[in-house]
Amino acid sequence: MLDLILQFLTNTGFYLADYRHVLMVVVGCTFTYLGIAKEYEPLLLVPIGFGIIVGNIPFFKGFGIGIYESGSVFHYLYFGVTTGIYPSIVFLGLGAMTDFSSLLQRPKLMLLGAAAQGGIWFTLVGALFLGFLPKEAASIAIIGGADGPTSIFLTAKLAPHLIGPVAIAAYSYMALIPVIQPPIMRALTSQRERTIRMPDPREVTRTEKLVFPIIGVVLCCGLAPTALPLLGMLFLGNLLKECGVVDRLAQTARSAIIDTATILLGFTVGMSTQADVFLTAKSIGIFAMGFTAFSLATASGVVFAKIMNLFTKEKINPLLGAAGVSAVPGSAREVHVMGLKADPGNYLLMDAMACNASGVIGSAIAAGVLWSFNVLG
Repeated sequence: MLDLILQFLTNTGFYLADYRHVLMVVVGCTFTYLGIAKEYEPLLLVPIGFGIIVGNIPFFKGFGIGIYESGSVFHYLYFGVTTGIYPSIVFLGLGAMTDFSSLLQRPKLMLLGAAAQGGIWFTLVGALFLGFLPKEAASIAIIGGADGPTSIFLTAKLAPHLIGPVAIAAYSYMALIPVIQPPIMRALTSQRERTIRMPDPREVTRTEKLVFPIIGVVLCCGLAPTALPLLGMLFLGNLLKECGVVDRLAQTARSAIIDTATILLGFTVGMSTQADVFLTAKSIGIFAMGFTAFSLATASGVVFAKIMNLFTKEKINPLLGAAGVSAVPGSAREVHVMGLKADPGNYLLMDAMACNASGVIGSAIAAGVLWSFNVLG
């Protein structure tokens, strides 16, 4: 009887735990705290944080419990991450939630969304210089797009062993937008530039809204066909929203479907951070490079807006460049708040959302291009 009790005790998570598991549980609790108490992207941080806690409860190998054990329940749920199913479903819901009217009102703001992807390319070069393999470098660089689903999708295709650190880095920096972006925006703009007001928008017709997802998918995916799993779903969701004849489908896409995918995506990504797999020197390097990528993306958008102002009569508020990253709607909200602090009557939200929407498209195209390069290479 005593032997059975001792055998049971040696199989408990408390006995099997070491300092790495404790550290990761603390990280998971921190993520959960930030999501609940500070309301930093709670839809992302709460399931991810709890997933980190669950994924780092030690267990006896061979019972088919862990996310990396073939045949386990969590392994099957994780299949949606490793194949890119969850990110594609999230993009469907995102398309059904997004109003591209502000982008259609001022198409030139698409350039800011494209410019903000500069952080991806700068980081790609840096990661290659530091010795990361091309597929790993591409997976790290995409963090600069500030798009969690896109980062997960590309990493699943190129460097599946890095999904955990890349996803956690991407979502961490998305949640920390109120901390990371404001100092960069203040450093790169003057008080006068922050008070620039955008002209009143024009009315966008229903025809424009209907045609946009069709033209968008043809042009964007014609340029980068490997972006089809993401952008095809994004524009499908938007067409469901704008056509007006399938409201039930659009409502389902932007509610039940995207919510389910977000829960499973966040939870399983959190679980993938098992201490024995996650806590490596490479993971720490990815966090550092990810921060660099996101910061450079923000700076690229702001600087490009200032360059545009040198050649255009109608000036653009450079703060809008910071919304060119794909973190919807966090970065747009932060740009709007910064504009209000400079001028209480300066409402930049809709223009910032235009840059944000173009950033979503731009980061997906960048992911498609990186995937193409690595496949062809």
